[in-house]
Amino acid sequence: MNNDLDAHNQPLAIKATGLVKRFGKHRAVDGIDLAIPQGTVYGFLGPNGAGKTTTMKMLATLLKPDEGSAQIMGHDLLKEPDAVRTCVSLTGQFASVDEDLNGIENLILIARLMGYPSRSAKKRAAELLDAFGLQDAAKRQVKKYSGGMRRRLDIAASMIVRPDLLFLDEPTTGLDPRSRNQIWDIVRALVTTGTTVLLTTQYLDEADQLADRIAVIDHGKIIAEGTSGELKASVGSGVLHVRLLDPSTRAQAQQLLSDALKTKVRLSSDSATLSAQLTGTKAASKALAALDANQIDVSEFSLGQPSLDEVFLTLTGKPAENETQKEGAKS
Repeated sequence: MNNDLDAHNQPLAIKATGLVKRFGKHRAVDGIDLAIPQGTVYGFLGPNGAGKTTTMKMLATLLKPDEGSAQIMGHDLLKEPDAVRTCVSLTGQFASVDEDLNGIENLILIARLMGYPSRSAKKRAAELLDAFGLQDAAKRQVKKYSGGMRRRLDIAASMIVRPDLLFLDEPTTGLDPRSRNQIWDIVRALVTTGTTVLLTTQYLDEADQLADRIAVIDHGKIIAEGTSGELKASVGSGVLHVRLLDPSTRAQAQQLLSDALKTKVRLSSDSATLSAQLTGTKAASKALAALDANQIDVSEFSLGQPSLDEVFLTLTGKPAENETQKEGAKS
């Protein structure tokens, strides 16, 4: 077994070099390198079609790379696929449980398929239902579960045998804020038990909340990698947010700010709000003075670190909220 270490001498859950996957002439994954320490949450952040799911499927042995190599928990991805499968689990974008069975029946069925004796399967199913807050719905048909409950049951099913490495592919897509927070708590709890989590997401706040390190992927390539703080620092020292008293003055304010700051000024969905990256606080003073000199009233302004949303826009050239196409087989 290969015992690769990261720069801090931590054993690696995943070490990948030059991974490539083609679908016809399209390179869905175009030379990805990874070094993910054990016991961490690693986030794949990118627009639909960027290559997140395809990369995950290769690492989980569901797709064979066309080029490159990888070690998963010390096992060679291509030479030891069965050994890789024994230490990983994958929860995809859609629930894989049987809607006609109830919660505990689903977990018992999966446990039996995983080799548990009948009594042990029932015990493990009950433990997981309790851990995931589903004990009151244990005997309810899954078709009657809410979206958040189904997602929790799906993750519980992937934990019948606690994996060393858990792949979570967009685990909170379509969930309400309360259900999302419950899934986040589950992910944090899994990591405290020693499980490594590889998480794909389009939700910037999700990556910010959960991931120890984040890879930003676009067109099959990793275009940036680091902690949330490192990624934010990489695109500028700060951001000026301005809210105008009169939304009708926004076009003029945008031009004045652009001239003063010598940078692109973003318009938000709020018709009275603008923002721009800064190189220093003196530039902010100059920009606000330009608005005042032209009788454009500001109701409020703030200086802050760039958000992950602004990092995403800077790196990919497109805001995450505008990415609506689903990542398909060629992602």
